[in-house]
Amino acid sequence: MVIGISTVELYLPGVTSLKKKRSIINSIKVTTRNKFNVAISEIDYLDKWQRALIGIVGVSNDSKFLESLLKKTIGNIQQKKDIDIIDYTVEVSYGIQTKKGEFSNN
Repeated sequence: MVIGISTVELYLPGVTSLKKKRSIINSIKVTTRNKFNVAISEIDYLDKWQRALIGIVGVSNDSKFLESLLKKTIGNIQQKKDIDIIDYTVEVSYGIQTKKGEFSNN
């Protein structure tokens, strides 16, 4: 099993309320979930109007596919108007089954 984790730090210029920020972030989350079948959540800067940190997670049996998928999700976010990506990370790790129901990272 391969686990891919990506974080995307966003700058939202022109946003003047948490309500507007939530609207933009929810749109990104819904679009990303539906298009790429990954888990996505806002994970930091929850009380900041113009910043957000989004976490994206995917699981696969193919590390190259998963890395490509996460990069495509970031590319999709980059195409949105009024959103600037400050920074992003993409990490892929292998979870190896050691005993029934237990996993370890290698």
